[in-house]
Amino acid sequence: MKPLLTIEELINAAKRFCEIESNKNHIELIGVTDGKAVGTYVEHKFQGFLQSQYTLDVGSSAKGIDLPGTNIETDIKVTSITQPQSSCPFKNARQKIFGLGYNLLVFVYDKKDTNNSCTLHFTHCTFISRERTADFTITKRLREMVEDGANKEDIIGFLQDKNVPGDDIVYNDLANEILAHPPVQGYLTISNALQWRLQYARVIALENHVQGVINYEW
Repeated sequence: MKPLLTIEELINAAKRFCEIESNKNHIELIGVTDGKAVGTYVEHKFQGFLQSQYTLDVGSSAKGIDLPGTNIETDIKVTSITQPQSSCPFKNARQKIFGLGYNLLVFVYDKKDTNNSCTLHFTHCTFISRERTADFTITKRLREMVEDGANKEDIIGFLQDKNVPGDDIVYNDLANEILAHPPVQGYLTISNALQWRLQYARVIALENHVQGVINYEW
């Protein structure tokens, strides 16, 4: 019987996976420039790697995230070091302030091709717990505002200035929640779009001094 996958084992497995795959010739990816295709390749390989060793629930597009098990709830993101970012589904404006609602496991690679070889050197592997998946700048300022005694109108004005998606009702509800439960400091940069655009430059630069963000670098 394979052991049940835990968060700790997920992080350890991701580190091992990066070290193993960085030394392989990925001939399937020779000449492939589509980042989405590379990402899908890595995600499927990593899911297979996990399934060979652990008991786990693997997700699908219908389930929304890649590893939806109740004890894991983690989405896998794969991005190039040249521009470490990806997209994720937009659910509501709360995600920008209170986090995405699930953990992220981010693989950052540097792809090099020759005529007969392709290397994927994984430069970073980062686990971001759900409470750290909000926007860095917005949560930083909101925390400062609450600490400085801001009222609901101040909070609503800030949300409007930052173009947080929503109408007056959304802003009112968010302001009440922010004042009652100030957000935890997030470490992503989340840009507005039809989907959230997640940028990882800040988070992969952290040197394991933030609780909830675990970073391996090669």
